[in-house]
Amino acid sequence: MPQQIHHHTFANGLTLLAERMDHVRSAALNFLVPAGCVHDPADRLGAASVLAEMITRGAGERDSRALSLALDNLGVDRDESVGQLHQRFWGATLATNLGAALEIYADILRRPHLPADELDAVKALALQDLQSLQDDPKALVMVELRRRYWPLPLGRDRRGTPAGLKRITAASVRQQYERTFGPKDTILSVAGNIEWPALRAQVERLFGDWTSSAAPALKLKKAIGGRVHLKKDLTQTQIAVAYPSVPFGHPEYYAAQGAVQVLSGGMGARLFTEVREKRGLCYSVWASYQTFKDRACILCYAGTTNERAQETLEVTLAELKRLAAGVHEEEVERVRAGLKSSVIMQEESTSARAGALASDWYYLGRVRPIEEIQAAIDALSPARIVAYVKKFPPRDLTVVTLGPKPLSWKRTLTGIV
Repeated sequence: MPQQIHHHTFANGLTLLAERMDHVRSAALNFLVPAGCVHDPADRLGAASVLAEMITRGAGERDSRALSLALDNLGVDRDESVGQLHQRFWGATLATNLGAALEIYADILRRPHLPADELDAVKALALQDLQSLQDDPKALVMVELRRRYWPLPLGRDRRGTPAGLKRITAASVRQQYERTFGPKDTILSVAGNIEWPALRAQVERLFGDWTSSAAPALKLKKAIGGRVHLKKDLTQTQIAVAYPSVPFGHPEYYAAQGAVQVLSGGMGARLFTEVREKRGLCYSVWASYQTFKDRACILCYAGTTNERAQETLEVTLAELKRLAAGVHEEEVERVRAGLKSSVIMQEESTSARAGALASDWYYLGRVRPIEEIQAAIDALSPARIVAYVKKFPPRDLTVVTLGPKPLSWKRTLTGIV
């Protein structure tokens, strides 16, 4: 059966997307609000994360406990998260309960209490989250890598800073909400056993008169980049690397994904095989892809012993370079199978489909048919992946290491700096 996808953008700038899935009895909703940590005031870093925690502590006629109980009584599996650009509110429940869940989320997004008497507890939790980074070297090195690779404020960590969290007041939380929450460029995506006319009418009733000021302008600074070592007395060394790729929607996007999957798409991938299995250099090694609308990168990570850190860095970077020498057909077959499995599983999940609808609309301004995605995966070939790697080689690397001793760069980065 062909996909049943609907779209409407209201006069206030809110976009509603929906996909009817006849074979399920559930429905998922997904709000993307352009209120991420890039909009944190420079002296109150962490404000978006504090707001995300505060916003569900009472809304409309319900206090914090009543709000939680109302969602629980509807069987809503839910989550809230903060990224660089967006705050995301996600919920999944029986399709028959979707309308009631939307009524509650309208209160959360439009009429939050933001109770001042709960702010200290929220800030304490945020500070604990921030402090936990010191006990997680892997997360710490990746935070520093992103901070250096992306132009600020894109490289900000959602956790903020101790000084920034300390300066957050009840008044500044309310100000953050009023500055960043509104219908313009907000996306609501819904997937499941839904009726489009009724859904559209309800969303118009709940959100049609929602207004907001213009979204804050985003001014990017030059990225820090370069190579840096963070000294920390540990028994392991953490290595993190980033270099440019093509963004989502670029003609070579799937070739870039293919390259990443050849490197890191399971136990048969090159980094796992060459760095971990054959040489026993590290306990963890992988590559991944991160994108914004106009830029993207490939991230690599390896965690190893201090004694083998230099060799791990050299072998990992050698594998990045070796992609341009050729990719085998059996590697691409594995990549295609993995990507197709992800598409099939996504088709069976209302939550995954709701997320995909919002992602496609944000990046592309349209929703891709499943057939288009499958055709792009089928078109992957060794030659196409190699052509991508040659056109966008691993150059201009940002490298961060964390451990007791710095590593040597001169020989390691020859030819790919």
